Amino acid sequence: MTYALISPYVTFVTVKPKFSHYLCTRKIIRMNFIQKNKLNLLGIIVGSIAGYLYYYFVGCASGTCRITSSPINSTLYGALMGFLLFSMFKPKEK
Repeated sequence: MTYALISPYVTFVTVKPKFSHYLCTRKIIRMNFIQKNKLNLLGIIVGSIAGYLYYYFVGCASGTCRITSSPINSTLYGALMGFLLFSMFKPKEK
């Protein structure tokens, strides 16, 4: 919230920012985040798919394996591994 001083009296008037400006700013921040981290996000997506495919084709029939006994566990583990693998290739910032 911003305040404007009206002279010669000491009164403050509240100026509300426009809601459309708020939405536009959030969209720009979101796009900047995606552009900065697109390689990491791609790693998460590829790792998730690979983790689920590993569960589907290899899996663990007995249910004693911690990671591969559940599709959620193997998908999350694959997402983590994909993120770590793809984050190694991130270019250095100047």
